[in-house]
Amino acid sequence: QVQLVESGGGLVQPGGSLTLSCAASGATYSDYRMTWYRQSPGKQREFVAEISSGSSTNYADSVKGRFTISRDNAKNTVYLQMNNLKSKDTAVYYCNSHLAGRGLVGSWGQGTQVTVSS
Repeated sequence: QVQLVESGGGLVQPGGSLTLSCAASGATYSDYRMTWYRQSPGKQREFVAEISSGSSTNYADSVKGRFTISRDNAKNTVYLQMNNLKSKDTAVYYCNSHLAGRGLVGSWGQGTQVTVSS
């Protein structure tokens, strides 16, 4: 499976910005669709954003216009730029990888904590 390490989380005030990183290894990274998920206390894990091998993107309605997913294939890394953060964005953020015809191929890591608070 693809190994994934998330980083970049922290404490930020409402309206602030933060960029998360996800480093991938264990496979040919450029072939995979990459995704971000998040899980808030007491809630189920939810989809946030995805980016295809061709850099097409898709976002959950709750983050459209505020979050941007991107990838740097030379570094085997996917990013999530988060702007205008709200308290509801507080969660542990996870990334994963997917391959057409195979589905999820990454292992869930520890994630990175994002806390939006005054």
